[in-house]
Amino acid sequence: MNLLNLKSKSLKDKPNHLINETSPYLLQHAHNPVDWYPWGDEALDRARNEDRPIILSIGYSSCHWCHVMERESFEHEGIAQLMNDYFICIKVDREERPDIDQVYMDAVQAMGVNGGWPLNVFLTPDQKPFYGGTYFPAAGWAQILSNINQAYRDQRDQLEKSANQFVSHMSLSETARMGLTGEGEAFDIIHLDQAFQQFFSKFDTEKGGLKKAPKFPMPNNWLFALRYHHLTGNHYALEQVKLTLKQIAYGGIYDQIGGGFSRYSVDDRWFAPHFEKMLYDNGQLVSLYSEAFRLTKEPLFKEVVYETISWLEREMTSPEGGFYSALDADSDGTEGKFYTWKEDELQDLCGDETPVISAYYNTTVAGNWEDGRNILFRKIDNKPLAKNLGISEDDLKSKVQDFKRVALEKRGERIRPGLDDKILTSWNAIMLKGLVDAYRAFGDDHFLELALKNAEFIDTRLTDGDNLCRTYKNGEAKLAGYLEDYAHLSDAMLHLYQVTFNEHWLSRSVDLTQFAVDHFLDNEDNLFFFTGDHSEQLIARKKELFDNVIPASNSVMANNLFILGKMTNKDEFIDLSITMLSRISKLISKDVSYLSNWAILMSYNVKLFSEIVISGSDLIPFSQELWLAYKPNAVVLGTRNKSSLSLLEGREAKSGKTQVYVCYNKTCQLPVESIADALKQLK
Repeated sequence: MNLLNLKSKSLKDKPNHLINETSPYLLQHAHNPVDWYPWGDEALDRARNEDRPIILSIGYSSCHWCHVMERESFEHEGIAQLMNDYFICIKVDREERPDIDQVYMDAVQAMGVNGGWPLNVFLTPDQKPFYGGTYFPAAGWAQILSNINQAYRDQRDQLEKSANQFVSHMSLSETARMGLTGEGEAFDIIHLDQAFQQFFSKFDTEKGGLKKAPKFPMPNNWLFALRYHHLTGNHYALEQVKLTLKQIAYGGIYDQIGGGFSRYSVDDRWFAPHFEKMLYDNGQLVSLYSEAFRLTKEPLFKEVVYETISWLEREMTSPEGGFYSALDADSDGTEGKFYTWKEDELQDLCGDETPVISAYYNTTVAGNWEDGRNILFRKIDNKPLAKNLGISEDDLKSKVQDFKRVALEKRGERIRPGLDDKILTSWNAIMLKGLVDAYRAFGDDHFLELALKNAEFIDTRLTDGDNLCRTYKNGEAKLAGYLEDYAHLSDAMLHLYQVTFNEHWLSRSVDLTQFAVDHFLDNEDNLFFFTGDHSEQLIARKKELFDNVIPASNSVMANNLFILGKMTNKDEFIDLSITMLSRISKLISKDVSYLSNWAILMSYNVKLFSEIVISGSDLIPFSQELWLAYKPNAVVLGTRNKSSLSLLEGREAKSGKTQVYVCYNKTCQLPVESIADALKQLK
């Protein structure tokens, strides 16, 4: 029997159980002939009551191979018949439910399969995994469905035994699995030196980033390199950051016309991206380029930040001030079609200026990519290129700016990539912090206005009493927040306080952190679970320890605890932070590229960390002057009059003059009346 010739009309043109969901990814599948359910009691109860295995399929809206598998398999009536006849079929948006994704990704990797999306896992009726993988071509998927159905009927005991073994593996704590005894050595700069040397060995000193393909930006790694340079003066750390940020900004991974970054490049030179744009990447990269500008004053870094925030406003911001999640890689059925150009299209736009624009963006008549299309990217700086073209540098810049304006307008007429318009708390917090960092670097009030509007949106729309919600769409907030939501929002709020000195934001940061301590902390190993004690209980409760494309929620929380402890005189926060770091410290020198946020926390502990207090009417101008200096091992507190914060008590400005106190471990030096004098006191 040819499995792909099966036909079923029972569900054709009839929406399935996903039709009332708010996730764009789930709604993409709401008209599949597969009888999809969202994760929940209805589907799980049906699996138990009918004693049927579960197909759990996990993806996200901008996932290219998720779309491919949908077209090949989930829209195929014969395959849908197999799925519906033998299984209970559940679809999960991994961005809404990262807790489910973590549990079953761990299971699939334990099966010896490389992780990725779409993630397709077969479960027993009681949610235990026994087989899984990622993308399956249609014929292979149909055969697997048939084989598993037969095995479930004929070899049930063996499947149950395998499932129980995987659950045992998943239930083993991360600390036990990795031998995190908490008996790390005392924190010392030598640990960071060893970590950097290991990191240095991976550098691609020609193209930036690390020596591998595909290339992911991994912003937190380069933030660590900046901080390491600040502590040690290491020349190679700074030069690799500058090279990497320049090559990313010149590459096709950066949208040369509209601003914003794609998720990664498929090659080793930042040229050909997977064209989806994720909010979390762009928020972190705005932070990174802003911080790098504060140290280097590189004009390119400023240009990238301004263009990316323009993209954020133009394409990713809701009327209420929330930020949408992602833009798809595909448009009009083709990956990258929205962003790439054929030479005749460029000629129509540029006319006589085509040779200049073609040289600037390295386009060809035949196309430098697929199907005669060109990805716009840069190779050389403006000055040598202008010389090669026989024009002035200013003339070249003017021509390029004119082209960008016209090309952006023309591109807007194309079929747009799909927008994932759900609003996620943690990703919004990451972008909120990016806006704060941009305000620090450039003093542009508009960036602060965007940040404040977003903070107020989160405060009112995604907060339910002491609880955070995970996601918001169409006026509805839902799902209990995860540790990453509490951690990243606390981080954003404590930074927002340091540029506004509105103590509401600092109080929110403290409250969020305390809630996490009360409801997420594992008191046995002093690390945090990803889900709270108020969340749905799955077959395993995971901890997120390793930094990846987003820093691990535990490392973010450990940083927050340390900084908030310094700001609010909560020694118990600092003690918990140091205990957490002690658990991880031995691993940092082995591969810092997956522990870079932990390494940043270590950098706070190996050199003096200062508290800077500004008091008086010129609070904001003084703080803005302070940000121009690159002093990452410090927190800043301030007040115009009085404050309940212990570091500010008794330090009100005298004689109407603004004063600055430089403090270490709650002990402050004599006040000074200028930032220049305060900088002299910083050790």
